[in-house]
Amino acid sequence: MITKTELDKLVEKYETVDFIKDDPIQFLHKCGKCKEDIELYGFIASLFAYGNRKVFIKKLEEIFKKADGDISGYVKNGDFSSLKGIEYRFSKENDIIPIFQILSKLYNESKGLEELFKAGNSLPCYDCNDKAKNIIKTAVEFFYECAPNCVGRGFYHMIPNPNNGGAMKRMNIFLRWMVRKSPVDLGIWHFIKPKDLLIPLDVHVARVSRSKGLLTRKSNDFKAVIELMSKLREFCPDDPVKYDFAMFAFGVESNKKA
Repeated sequence: MITKTELDKLVEKYETVDFIKDDPIQFLHKCGKCKEDIELYGFIASLFAYGNRKVFIKKLEEIFKKADGDISGYVKNGDFSSLKGIEYRFSKENDIIPIFQILSKLYNESKGLEELFKAGNSLPCYDCNDKAKNIIKTAVEFFYECAPNCVGRGFYHMIPNPNNGGAMKRMNIFLRWMVRKSPVDLGIWHFIKPKDLLIPLDVHVARVSRSKGLLTRKSNDFKAVIELMSKLREFCPDDPVKYDFAMFAFGVESNKKA
């Protein structure tokens, strides 16, 4: 098994500002210091963060261009006719436009995404993995309640149900962006601590975790997240998700060399 010292060295190598330029978090760093903008760029970017990175970053550039540099104004205005015809993999316009419509409702009628996610913070926790799962579940339920009948499976792919046992990778990466403070993450939310976050388990992180002896479960699901988190909390109880950078970037780099 990889040691804490070895893994910490990988974190030092990869958790740097250089990580930003090839990652979807680049959009959050380009939008200035407006909290609403950071939240919206982050949430939308996280929903599209699957598949080939170059492809989905290009798709995000296309979508964000519609906002003309004012994502919060674009969302609050509620006119998403410019998104007609937009699609990405499993998701078509009837899946994507309703997400923007729900975000518009959220920001016009409340304090936005932080208030929504924070609502799940009051739910009972029975172990160290429950806090993040609860706040994700609360947010997902809101989107499901507001979803129009026209949405298809692409909507539910972008906002999956935590009760189905999936890894919740994209929601967890959004929380990492919002909660951790580092050269990469923004750290603008404080109602949940970094120690309570869950790792965004993707194919790179899972593959490296298994090769380094940190994960034995073969499926990339929520049970795998729990198993991996138990190991990472041994290495760094206060900020176990910092190892996401090390394993993700190391995995991508190794894959390029293979």
